[in-house]
Amino acid sequence: MNLHRPTAVIAGVFFLLTEVGAIVGATLYSPIRNVADYITGAGPDGPILLGLLFELLLVIAAVGTAVTLYPILKRQHEGLALAFVAARVLETAVILVGTLSLLTIVSLRQQFAGSVDADPATLSTIGSTFVALRDWTYLFGPNFALGAASLLLAWLMYSSRLVPRGIAVLGLVGGALVSLSAVAVMLGLYSQFSTLGLVLALPVFAWELSLAVWLIAKGFRPVSLLATPATPVTTAAR
Repeated sequence: MNLHRPTAVIAGVFFLLTEVGAIVGATLYSPIRNVADYITGAGPDGPILLGLLFELLLVIAAVGTAVTLYPILKRQHEGLALAFVAARVLETAVILVGTLSLLTIVSLRQQFAGSVDADPATLSTIGSTFVALRDWTYLFGPNFALGAASLLLAWLMYSSRLVPRGIAVLGLVGGALVSLSAVAVMLGLYSQFSTLGLVLALPVFAWELSLAVWLIAKGFRPVSLLATPATPVTTAAR
């Protein structure tokens, strides 16, 4: 089991970095979403660019969790482990589309804001379009894809008992809730940034945080599934 201790710590650190990247990034680039006509104004650009760097950290760390855990998880079920990696990669790909949309807004603001050749109404419409794209990527990435990845990982952790089952159950509940919440948002029942939407996202946040802390502090539980399977013994022909 000592051979797997560094893997557990690295995976835990990656999970912590995903939370830091998501929270800090969303906080720093909030002016694009909350300040009217940001694209035609005077900025600020610095905090937003820094926030997008934190979002890039989120993307790297999310892929890191999948790559780090795959060699361990495939011993439980290789197909589900590969599906977890695919869901995590899909999540990060969608997030990157949203990140690029916000970077495009910053570039357009720097290029055309205050220019006599720019139509403020047109710029405002373009900016709103890219913000809407960002909102949809946030729905499909850190909601649908994250929910699927959480369900897959939590089930693998639950069935293998690599971590306490209470943590795994929290992941199953959190993954299901964030996925169902995304469906509700698509149906127009409430906004994804509403109080209800944020409350329903808390369990999946708690799941990743508790999993990260456990992996860093305790590592994987000593279960036989982590042992290298024995080589089958063949019977010599008589």
